[in-house]
Amino acid sequence: MTTPDVTAWPTPTDPLALRRQPGGFTAESVRHDFPVLHRPVNGHPLIWLDNAATTQKPRQVIEALTAYYGIANSNIHRGAHTMAREATEAYEAGRAAVADFLGAPSPDGVVFVRGTTEAVNLVAQSWGRANLGPGDDILVPVLEHHSDIVPWQMIAKETRARLVPVPLTADGEIDQNAYADLLSSRTRLVAISHASNVLGTVPPVKEMTALAHRYGAKVLVDGAQAVAHFPVDVQDLNADFYAFSGHKLFAPTGIGVLYAKPDLLAGMAPWQGGGNMIESVDFGQTTFAAAPHRMEAGTGHISGVIGLLAAVNWLTSLDREAVAAYEEGLLSYAREALATVPGLQLIGSAPDRIAVLTFTLAGQDPASVADWLDRDGIAIRAGHHCAQPALAHYGLESAARASLALYNTADEVDQLVASLHRLQQSL
Repeated sequence: MTTPDVTAWPTPTDPLALRRQPGGFTAESVRHDFPVLHRPVNGHPLIWLDNAATTQKPRQVIEALTAYYGIANSNIHRGAHTMAREATEAYEAGRAAVADFLGAPSPDGVVFVRGTTEAVNLVAQSWGRANLGPGDDILVPVLEHHSDIVPWQMIAKETRARLVPVPLTADGEIDQNAYADLLSSRTRLVAISHASNVLGTVPPVKEMTALAHRYGAKVLVDGAQAVAHFPVDVQDLNADFYAFSGHKLFAPTGIGVLYAKPDLLAGMAPWQGGGNMIESVDFGQTTFAAAPHRMEAGTGHISGVIGLLAAVNWLTSLDREAVAAYEEGLLSYAREALATVPGLQLIGSAPDRIAVLTFTLAGQDPASVADWLDRDGIAIRAGHHCAQPALAHYGLESAARASLALYNTADEVDQLVASLHRLQQSL
């Protein structure tokens, strides 16, 4: 049987065709791919600066979902008819594309989940329950998102292991001296983010992983904030587990990825039971499918995988190094521009960082700042950003956050700064 080209299902306008960027990257060239960026909000053009919460979706992803549901909708893996085969091949093409995107050695190490949170919980409940016990340490930096703290608290309580926080330095980096001191023969797992959602910090994950491995510890990397900003190679990092969410990578919500080294994944018991993850069932015994399918109980988020495939294809069609350089320059510009706003204090100053700008404004509650900016069509986030320990490091309970993506521009930064100036002048 000839495998269908799942990125080119026949439609009158060929909506899944991938437009490659000739001659490098500009933000203006990709903005045309994002319909939502051309809508008004409160009478102003939308300025989307809430990318750390979720990214907007290019038309290639939107049209991929429409094409799937319009002409190719079917369940996967168990059907013998044409559309079932096509849907299965599209789903597995998504797995192969993700493996290539992450530099994984094989698609067999890629598990589809709902998002980073479910991926971390899967590792905690499957690998953690089998490998953690009294006296074992789980090292988690203060930098982490709640999704990379709470699951480890839960499994530590269940297994009587110990959750050990790794402190931060004044500029928001993981204290590497403290980290080295905390590692020991008791350390079973280190859980670290590849980029912080609240401080933007990019830790030296490769070096931290190598040090953890010297003690026989496994390393889980939360890549939710990293994958949209710079290329990731899990083999170069030598990460044991790597997790990310599709909706922060220009893909749909409800789909995410857990990469695990194939030998580790093969030894992990299923976390959930049901259909799709079995070879055979009777009332005496169930035989499970091989990894990764044993970790995917029930009907998967098929359209989500199709959308993720389209997002990966779209993003990898760009010059990723040029994108990273553009975002770095835009971040520098934004930091300098925000410094002109009276009473504005940026949080975190690690030299290696993604384009996240978390700040406080003298005399203003973060929620009030977000509300003011929304009146000008500028979307930012306010609150604890699911990173309360990181904010507490600075004596804060909440802050405002503007987070940039590859489609943001210097003009949008200027409008953000101008609106903040008007807010301060209104006091």
